[in-house]
Amino acid sequence: MDIARYNADWLATWTAKDVAGLLNFYAEECAYFDPQTASGIKGHAALRSYLIQLFAATPQMTYTPDETWPIPGGFCGRWYCDVAGGGRLRGFDMVLLEGDRIAHNEVYVHQLSQD
Repeated sequence: MDIARYNADWLATWTAKDVAGLLNFYAEECAYFDPQTASGIKGHAALRSYLIQLFAATPQMTYTPDETWPIPGGFCGRWYCDVAGGGRLRGFDMVLLEGDRIAHNEVYVHQLSQD
């Protein structure tokens, strides 16, 4: 698998706020963690509900891939996110795959200064 291409396609789907498209990247029994989901989210139904609420509550966000690194069972990817109306984030995903589907995704993110 070309992880850089996979990561770029996945981030483009986040940018599009395409819930159905994103679910196609995730395994049916996936585990998803980000700073807003301390206990994590398990499975497609819960992830779908979370994404619908998240996308309704957030401005347009444009994700740009930076680098990817292979790890056993998946990859890590660093990205930048420009938020409509101002603000920039840098984030990092740890992704474990089952075949070509994301089984486990941990998201780490922080704001960058506006300097």
